[in-house]
Amino acid sequence: MKLLRYGERLGKKIPCVMDSDGQARDVSSLVEDFGPKTLSPDLISLLHAADLTALPIVATEGLRLAPPMSQPLNIWCIGLNYSDHAAEAGLPVPLEPILFNKSSATFCGPEDPILFSPKMTKLDWEVELGIVIGKPTLNIGREAAMDHVAGFVLVNDVSERAWQMERGGQWVKGKSFPNFCPTGPWLVTVDELDDVQALDMWLDVNGDRMQRGTTAKMIFDVETIVSYMSEFCQLEPGDLICTGTPPGVGAGMKPPRFLNPGDRVSLGIGGLGTQHQVVVPIEEVIK
Repeated sequence: MKLLRYGERLGKKIPCVMDSDGQARDVSSLVEDFGPKTLSPDLISLLHAADLTALPIVATEGLRLAPPMSQPLNIWCIGLNYSDHAAEAGLPVPLEPILFNKSSATFCGPEDPILFSPKMTKLDWEVELGIVIGKPTLNIGREAAMDHVAGFVLVNDVSERAWQMERGGQWVKGKSFPNFCPTGPWLVTVDELDDVQALDMWLDVNGDRMQRGTTAKMIFDVETIVSYMSEFCQLEPGDLICTGTPPGVGAGMKPPRFLNPGDRVSLGIGGLGTQHQVVVPIEEVIK
């Protein structure tokens, strides 16, 4: 099942489920929205049981495609989680998952612009598998992890490498500018994917293929990540965990290549849909 939402950034959203014909069906009669207050196994069961043919079709033309769930309480990230990306970065393979955060203000829709500040010099891209938590999760074993996952999303973990690597402190500094976490188009429930550890990934910049990868190369798989994180913190419904990126980031190229205003980024993961963004000077958006 694919969950999606339409609506302006500051306005009310229309929660939808995609039917078998690829049409968005309005499920607001069943749930006000998808997010921290509503995501649960009971909601997923309710939506699975719904007769979608009896629900209104949303006329989506001209509507903004919002993130597939509302603002998460937490956005978590796993660093260097692909063996081939660690090699590209010239860094050792981690013995345990590397955890860090992105500001919740980074959260945006899959077609919203990537914002460019005049203080940026090394703006980079990262196609990633995102885990969306479905119920409170604390001190669980690996075998129980999938029971705590609502589904999966496509994420672009946008990064400003100079801020991340050259300005001191933790990685969060280079990961937390507004619109640095395009998410969606869909939240795909666990049952929809045959094997989340066998999904192809790609990312293009201006039509050139930059990243190719597969979730099979993840050092720490989904179950391990959820279980491991629950040892240190309580994961909440709607929390987003960005699980790392395959090789092909701009910082790893020789010479490095970074994003500038006007650049177009497209990315996708098998079964999770695609995203399209344009890099836009922040002064054109925030006036």
